[in-house]
Amino acid sequence: MVGLLSTQNLNKAFGAIRIADDIGFDVHEGEVLGIIGPNGAGKTTLFGLLAGTVALDSGRITYAGRDVTALPTHHRARLGIARTYQVPRPFTHMTVRENLRVASLFAGQLEESEADEWVDEVLDFTGLAKERQALAGSLPLLGRKRHELARALATRPGLLLIDEVAAGLTDAEVDVFIELVARIRGAGITVIWIEHVMKTMLRATDRLMALAGGKIIAQGVPQEVIQAPEVKRVYLGE
Repeated sequence: MVGLLSTQNLNKAFGAIRIADDIGFDVHEGEVLGIIGPNGAGKTTLFGLLAGTVALDSGRITYAGRDVTALPTHHRARLGIARTYQVPRPFTHMTVRENLRVASLFAGQLEESEADEWVDEVLDFTGLAKERQALAGSLPLLGRKRHELARALATRPGLLLIDEVAAGLTDAEVDVFIELVARIRGAGITVIWIEHVMKTMLRATDRLMALAGGKIIAQGVPQEVIQAPEVKRVYLGE
């Protein structure tokens, strides 16, 4: 597999607390990488570093062969790095479709006619076609989670960062997202997925990386990672 994202010696501290401590890893084109770890492990901060919403203290990030370390968030989005948030952040006063259209025009940089066609494709793909004219703020939890993914997909990303989309969902609803992420991957989009629901990570990922205290404590085949002694000690409390 071809390397799509490469990180080297990522460091970030807030005062005396080190959130990213010399982190380095690669993500290969077409794979789904899962990230696990206890609260405070640095998972969401790592997404912020990759997306550009959090500034590095030191280190280097390369995407699709280009050094993006110093690029602002909107430039990274236009290159193909998109992310979701655990708590969805739509423009609540706009419709579902309008939210996607804004993403496609400004982050995806599509022409208006192309954006209209693409947004409708994404709505169909994510199961939101019937809600396209609903206000984004009126959607139930499952709809808001779908919408968060759809807005990211509207930018036509090459790399999608998914932050705990399964949080608060029923088992049946989680299954919906596992299937949706599989289809996203099938569409040629590389995925990094943060999640606390372990069975989701085991079913949906090719490779698993465990964080604790801002460090990578294990990475590799999912079943092997969750059996690693350090992961059991730090993440599972054994």
